[in-house]
Amino acid sequence: MAQLDLVDRNNQKIGTVETPAGIFDVKVRESLVQQYVTWQMAARRGGNAATVSDKGDLHGSGKKPWRQKGTGRARSGNTRSPVWRGGLTVFGPTPRDYSFKLNKKARKLALKSVLTERMNNNQLTVVDQLNLPNPKTREAVQLLKSLGLPDRTLFLVAEKDRNLELAVRNLPRVNLLSVDGLNVYDLLLHEKIVCTPEALKKIEERLS
Repeated sequence: MAQLDLVDRNNQKIGTVETPAGIFDVKVRESLVQQYVTWQMAARRGGNAATVSDKGDLHGSGKKPWRQKGTGRARSGNTRSPVWRGGLTVFGPTPRDYSFKLNKKARKLALKSVLTERMNNNQLTVVDQLNLPNPKTREAVQLLKSLGLPDRTLFLVAEKDRNLELAVRNLPRVNLLSVDGLNVYDLLLHEKIVCTPEALKKIEERLS
């Protein structure tokens, strides 16, 4: 079990916190992390590429364009035939689901791997509290400066904080995430992860 410095809003050390055992000290499984990100991105894909390949999708008349015999033209029963302009597309793409299953144990191990890697690289900061009195962007900017945080920072909180959420909304590379929504992609996307002791406890509850 490792310890992390606990700092105040002015980045001054005021104590230490113990990281949950078996979460921030595991073997980093890079293959699982990559698999998790692929799983996460696949679930987000729209998969809505489509062409009109079924008569039910078409608009227009189903009337036979001319009589069967006597015109000298090829027999035709429908103007929506694939061989006609504006007709059906044969073997065209249809909406599909790109998602696949990744079991819960693998997802947990991937999260633990990234959390361990972040802590080992000093990219995890624990602050006693992150509450803002007002939902103002300038207050969020001041908090980032006082803690010496980079542009790409992820605030990880135990419960949603409306003021902090509104304050960071206009900062393009700063995000707020509750522990319930913890995921590998967001952890990897940001240079620094900032959380509270309460968030650490909730991470332990979720991943233990």
